Amino acid sequence: MIKSYSALAEKISCLKGSTMSVAVAQDRDILEAVCKASAVAGVNPVLFGDAKEIDRLKKEIGYAGECKVIDEPDDIAASRAAVKSVHDGESEVVMKGLINTSDYLRAVLDKTFGLRSGKLLSHMAAFEITGRGRMLFVTDGGFNIAPCLEEKKEILANALKALRKMGYECPNVAVITANEQFNEKAIATVHADAITRAADEGEFGKCAVEGPIAFDVAISPDAARHKHIDSKISGKVDLILTPTIEVGNVLGKCLSLLCGAKMSGVVLGASAPVILTSRSEDAESKLNSILLASFCI
Repeated sequence: MIKSYSALAEKISCLKGSTMSVAVAQDRDILEAVCKASAVAGVNPVLFGDAKEIDRLKKEIGYAGECKVIDEPDDIAASRAAVKSVHDGESEVVMKGLINTSDYLRAVLDKTFGLRSGKLLSHMAAFEITGRGRMLFVTDGGFNIAPCLEEKKEILANALKALRKMGYECPNVAVITANEQFNEKAIATVHADAITRAADEGEFGKCAVEGPIAFDVAISPDAARHKHIDSKISGKVDLILTPTIEVGNVLGKCLSLLCGAKMSGVVLGASAPVILTSRSEDAESKLNSILLASFCI
């Protein structure tokens, strides 16, 4: 069980540093995050973009670490080159820099040099919430809009694989819905019930999965007792599987904006971890995403 991003950094520091390609790296927050990731986790950055602007920003922030810079002023070409370096085995992780998300993903999904694996791509967010005592992972609030049952199973499998790489031997998973009642007209409860049954039959390996389960019951043992629900994971949930992208997206923004949670995210299911941060995110959030992705290699 990981309690915080600092604990995650400590675990990563014991591992061999990964090599990370950054697509369009001429961004102050990106370079600050990369610099810190190099210091705390031994990440070896390869920066693709406008070399003159990258060098200027490095001097501005006092970036003294070693890094390789590939000069490519054209953003699209820089993104393609960064992704191709991972495809060719020269790097292990790719990170989005100062480039539009659609252009970045177009390179990631390119049939010739991209990172397709034949698996469904999904997004997993990680939250450090003050006072909770353990990290909370949420999937999928960033990629799949309204996944069907089989897609939800793939999304869950992607996240469980990542958590196991972080040391979670038996992750606690809540398949959340509006309430705990099975209702054939409420497709989320039908899916949750099917996923829980599949988990009980061993489809996802060692894990504890409960659903349908409401968010309050998943998070609060008091809520479970008040509702007379016997839950083995209430208050100890590691991973939340959401029914739709809207639920995951709103939940993540509520945790970040209203609860002050520290957040990071990674795209799973590709042949290598894909870091997809917003250009508006600060350096700390970008650093946390690098730490998260480094464990998903």
